[in-house]
Amino acid sequence: MLPTPYTQTETNRMTLAFFCLGALSLLGELENNVSEQNKKDWIDWIYAQQVLPAKDSDDNKTVCGFRGSSWSGRTFEPYATACEYIPYDSSHIANTYTALLNLLILGDDLSRVNKHAILETLRHLQQEDGSIAPTVGSLERDVRFIYCASSISYILNDWSGLDLEKTLEHIVQLQSYEYGMAQCPKQEAHGGSTFCGTAALSLMGKLDEGIVNRDELVKWCLFRQLGGFQGRPNKLQDVCYGFWIGASLSILNSFDLVNHDSLKEFLIKSESKIGGFAKDPDSFPDLIHSYMGVATLSLLNEPNIQPMHSALNVPLSAYHHLKENTVFWRQ
Repeated sequence: MLPTPYTQTETNRMTLAFFCLGALSLLGELENNVSEQNKKDWIDWIYAQQVLPAKDSDDNKTVCGFRGSSWSGRTFEPYATACEYIPYDSSHIANTYTALLNLLILGDDLSRVNKHAILETLRHLQQEDGSIAPTVGSLERDVRFIYCASSISYILNDWSGLDLEKTLEHIVQLQSYEYGMAQCPKQEAHGGSTFCGTAALSLMGKLDEGIVNRDELVKWCLFRQLGGFQGRPNKLQDVCYGFWIGASLSILNSFDLVNHDSLKEFLIKSESKIGGFAKDPDSFPDLIHSYMGVATLSLLNEPNIQPMHSALNVPLSAYHHLKENTVFWRQ
């Protein structure tokens, strides 16, 4: 069972797991806190959340990938080859992304991932304007899901599930008069959206083509630093933007322009006496800000914190494992 304050996020248990496993890995503490049997149990649980193609399903029933948890009451065998299609039981693109990251962190070779089913689902999720929905039938459309789709395609080493030309055109439209990136066209630039757009372009190998004005984008990011970083002008600084904007600058080879001492000072003030990081010094700690705090320390090259791959948002050890030991990159 999840702790009481987290029960409302049960449908995203997969992503909560990533914040835990990712932070432990960056701290160099994964091996000390997760036994080999624990890893096996984690891996089997993750695969049990994989929604596989239904027998004789039509195109409207393409829901493959990973769900966030077994919240629907359905339990699937992790080694199953197919499952009966039922309404409302579908994958979600964000949890598919974090499921793949969790498997990489845990040292899995991804051999049980149904690559072709996931790629087919991506084709159904992409819209005519290049935007991407998080799951079949959803009306949500924003750059977070473009980032997840790009990361999934990168991990699977196959971009055939996306129309890259449409994706690129859509990301270009997200850049506002401020040169930061918004969630959707003609909206306000935002730190989280800027990371998602910048990282997606980096994973696609399209940074030079997709960024309207690189120098102005770097300037917009740097102007968000108050000590820590704010997500947009006239907002308070928040620990998570140390990563969202810091990683954007890292991808743009400009993180050295950040005031490291001021950023570290804000992080220290936001660290809780009971452990973990809060969003600011006046708040309680939580999982996402604890992970983001550690990830920001990684960007700062803090001693005893493991390095990370900024665009994929994963410890560098997991990135190397992806390239060297998984079925989709050994082929």
